[in-house]
Amino acid sequence: MIYLSRQEHFNAAHKLYNPSWSEERNKEVFGPCANTNWHGHNYDLIVTVKGQPDPETGFVVDLKALSVLIREHIVRHVDHKNLNLDVPFMAGKLASTENLALAFWEILQRELPSITSTAQLHCVKIYETPRNFVEYYGE
Repeated sequence: MIYLSRQEHFNAAHKLYNPSWSEERNKEVFGPCANTNWHGHNYDLIVTVKGQPDPETGFVVDLKALSVLIREHIVRHVDHKNLNLDVPFMAGKLASTENLALAFWEILQRELPSITSTAQLHCVKIYETPRNFVEYYGE
């Protein structure tokens, strides 16, 4: 099995805030990430697909097509946006990196067959900071 990854980048603002909690509880749990005036991150998204290389191209998937898919269906919707207010697929969800990974997985799972009939989505990894990241394998 070959694992192939593509990295994309986006910038976005969010706040971690549970509207059913008090202001004090939100600050206690989320700390400065519950800032009323939001805060931002320079995110890196790494999408990994798996499969066998095509005998005619040697590719598991065309990386250019994968990049276009990621940019069209994810990055253009989140880049320079407020994840809490501007992103329809995040509506009603806490804008955590964990929930972003779940949403991105769902989108990629739905859209990947448009560029490949054999490769499968393996992992969505999102770096919120160089030291904080989430990996999701669809489990």
